[in-house]
Amino acid sequence: MTSEVFALASSLIERASVTPDDAGCQGMLARRLEAAGMRVESLRFGDVDNLFATVGQGGPHLLMLGHTDVVPPGPADQWTSPPFSPTVRDGMLFGRGAADMKSSVAAFVLAAESFASASGASTGRLSILLTSDEEGVAADGVRRVVPWLEDRKLLPDHVLVGEPSSSARLGDVIRVGRRGSIQARLTIVGEQGHTAYARPEDNPVHQAAPLLAALTSMEFDDGDDAFPPTRLQVSNVRAGTGVDNVTPGMLEIMFNLRHNPNSPADELKARIEALLDQHALPDCRLDWRVSGAAFGPADGKLLEAVASAVRDNLGLETRPDTGGGTSDGRFFGPLGIETVELGPVNRTIHKVDEAIALADLERLPGLYLAVIERVLR
Repeated sequence: MTSEVFALASSLIERASVTPDDAGCQGMLARRLEAAGMRVESLRFGDVDNLFATVGQGGPHLLMLGHTDVVPPGPADQWTSPPFSPTVRDGMLFGRGAADMKSSVAAFVLAAESFASASGASTGRLSILLTSDEEGVAADGVRRVVPWLEDRKLLPDHVLVGEPSSSARLGDVIRVGRRGSIQARLTIVGEQGHTAYARPEDNPVHQAAPLLAALTSMEFDDGDDAFPPTRLQVSNVRAGTGVDNVTPGMLEIMFNLRHNPNSPADELKARIEALLDQHALPDCRLDWRVSGAAFGPADGKLLEAVASAVRDNLGLETRPDTGGGTSDGRFFGPLGIETVELGPVNRTIHKVDEAIALADLERLPGLYLAVIERVLR
């Protein structure tokens, strides 16, 4: 296998770009994009590298959004082949980032090079935005670049995200929006003591038991045709010193809310606070962090272009969906910018022996170019 997209994806996989270390990925891509006639700017915020490349002018403006960072591979001895040594077997390319999302990044670059070489026929602007902070806290990546784009009047009209959206075969599912994500931490303070003498009312676990039951039984009747109902899931419950004869002095309950646009974060917070007031715990604190706002569903030129490109290039009707976790599309979608995610099969992402089918890898550049041409030509 010596195709251009295979060679470029393999070169990216070889770089151990665990968040936030870009490991030279963006520098290599910048040289290619500049050679293709794109204007490239490297933006470093904190420890995070970001790359913005653009060609053309005016509108419409299509931005292709991706990331060069990957999650840690875990124990290398659990991999069949080394995680940062791209390896082919059984029709698959293996390596950390093969599906999430270095193959998409490679395909973005090749599609952009093809478009830029004939951009005289375009009617707008094509851009690529890459970050090395998607898999991390996302504080100095796209979150910081969006205001930079806004200041320069470069916010796009449409955003195509290369995240692995597909389920069983390439293109069968696309993401047309995302639920919002809220991280909440509830701290209840009591009084540590000996289990033989402590009063039940001093034990924060006893205090919070009815509240925890009420919290986990909350129902949200806000689903619609595009989004499932909001869900609350407890992720951690921590208390005590680790021994069996001391009552805890503090209880910490961490929970996550995945919510749809029908339930804004401020309304959900007010509902949780009302529940806390009902239970009237003597020393209770709620910390609330919105890690991503809900957005979508997409319904415009980009959605039409993606559906048409999948139909013509892959021979199937794609299924629009709003499930899954979060992506960097969360920094564009809530601004009213049409955002669609189209990428490889996600079955192996973040797992040992992450992989992409070679046949899918070969199809990606043409698929992305077909979307670009439908939006910009």
